[in-house]
Amino acid sequence: MGEQVSAQSYTPRQRTVYRRQLEEELEAFDRHLQEAEFIDHGTIGLELELNLVDDAMQPHANNQAVLAGLSDEYQAEVGQFNVELNHPPLDIHGDGLRKLEAGLQERLDDVKRAAAEAGSSVAMVGTLPTLTTQFLEDPNWMTPENRYAGLNKSVMDSRGELVQMSLWREENYHHDFDSIAPESACTSMQLHLQVAPNMFANAWNASQAIAGAQVALSANSPLFLGHRLWHESRIPVFKQAVDTRTKELINQGVRPRVWFGERWITSVFDLFEENVRFFSPLLPEGRAEAGKPEMMGDNPGLHYLNLQNGTIWRWNRPIYDPNGKLSHIRVENRILPAGPTVKDIIADAAFYYGCVKTLGEQTRPVWSRLNFEDAQENFRQGARHGLTANLTWPTLGSIPVTELVGEHLLPIADDGLRTLGVSPEYREEYLGIIEGRVRTRQNGAMWQLDALNRVAPMSKVNSKERREALARVTRQYLKNQDSGAPVHTWSLEVE
Repeated sequence: MGEQVSAQSYTPRQRTVYRRQLEEELEAFDRHLQEAEFIDHGTIGLELELNLVDDAMQPHANNQAVLAGLSDEYQAEVGQFNVELNHPPLDIHGDGLRKLEAGLQERLDDVKRAAAEAGSSVAMVGTLPTLTTQFLEDPNWMTPENRYAGLNKSVMDSRGELVQMSLWREENYHHDFDSIAPESACTSMQLHLQVAPNMFANAWNASQAIAGAQVALSANSPLFLGHRLWHESRIPVFKQAVDTRTKELINQGVRPRVWFGERWITSVFDLFEENVRFFSPLLPEGRAEAGKPEMMGDNPGLHYLNLQNGTIWRWNRPIYDPNGKLSHIRVENRILPAGPTVKDIIADAAFYYGCVKTLGEQTRPVWSRLNFEDAQENFRQGARHGLTANLTWPTLGSIPVTELVGEHLLPIADDGLRTLGVSPEYREEYLGIIEGRVRTRQNGAMWQLDALNRVAPMSKVNSKERREALARVTRQYLKNQDSGAPVHTWSLEVE
């Protein structure tokens, strides 16, 4: 969805031509995988989505003014209260994680500066606690760009009905929207891992296997539109917000566009083939209209295949990038929410890269012993219950996620980082943050829920007391965030 598109609606002829081109490019991709040389440097990188708030801690639809003070490295997101920053790829070896931390902090500081000049503050959180249903029903919620208007129209036209949001845990939320506005509530951190094509399946399968532990460990979205819901409400909210299926299609087994998947894979081609087989095009933008070349040097551009891939939101998404002398393949890990701090983000990255390295190279890989259905249920349980979840793991059965991470996955991550050549001091620092989170049972979601309970334990949904408490909690969250201290060290004191 980073592509610029030229229109907000498309004709049947455009859709037919797009489908034919998509099928041709799938075959071209297959040939390219078999015949071409790909980059194999194992580089890492990330993208980070941010929220803008005003002085009252309310969402501030101000991203155009903020972006005017930034370079082209920064871009808009679907909501006018969102911006995104990107960190270029780097080598994880040695002090790579420290460089990633420094680079992320520098870019975050740039956004904070531009936001302050435009009258906004920056909140790095999975779902902004002060966001309201009323804000998302205001037409000004959306960034005024064709790619977002076109996506909204295509989803709503495909669905043919209102978007139904329905979540419950401690409290219940049910509401129908006439747009995909709830998607803008989902701000994430996306980790990139470049791999050789012949190692992609191992990296993707390993990423899927640890998804439940990842989301439980790092949950940071427990307050959706003023309600106490899933610890990582971003997961079901995103799925429901861009769901093109009616109830009848769901009952028929049609796949959702926000998708965990349904099987372990043997090749990156499996995922792109599923994209073409199972999903109708949402944005059938022609290559010429998009201004994309057919070839990027000696690499096929695959405009149609990449644009299709950008409108299917797998939690671990395959990426084909034709830019450069040689093209490359990477895993885009989309599971984690933004925040709470830069230190927490790099700790999450260290845990992910270390686990994937070790699990992806085991002689008897975890996915040969873990049912895919169990991995999918782990993901759901981790998102719903966070650090209080129980997950299923081979030889261990059902086990608390804190025990799974603390006693089993942390050593695996450490082994992986050692194999990757990460300096011992950085392995100890960043994985120590993960250990602290597990030991204290406090991540971003737990802090937000406990802080709200302390400020207004008996507050009712949509009451004045709840709204004021959410603003206080958000203000304290930003103060804690600015301190840079990892979330497991945060006090529950709220000013």
